Amino acid sequence: EVQLVESGGGLVQVGGSLRLSCVTSDFTFTHGAIGWFRQAPGDKRVDIACFDSADGRTYYHPTVKGRFSISRDNATNTVYLQMTSLKPEDTAVYTCGADIEGCYTNWGTHWGQGTQVTVSS
Repeated sequence: EVQLVESGGGLVQVGGSLRLSCVTSDFTFTHGAIGWFRQAPGDKRVDIACFDSADGRTYYHPTVKGRFSISRDNATNTVYLQMTSLKPEDTAVYTCGADIEGCYTNWGTHWGQGTQVTVSS
């Protein structure tokens, strides 16, 4: 069973920063893709950042590239999403996702429970 447990959401002001955490198992952490999705009210879920264990590369959605970054702690099987220069349009439920096949188009077969991020203006 794939388990993904997020934490770190909350309320932040425009221009602020926030770091989300996702803890998972050894296997999920080291195989395939692991990363982040978000879903704003009324919108579909969108993948915004994906780390692929096959090539060690990270892929970012254009709306967050340069502002968000993924990092990993191998000792604790934790994947972080560091978010900076936050905008009101970043307000969404953020969900950690995984997929054994890697960071392909429409990747994601397992998700965590999600954590709310609200950016106030």
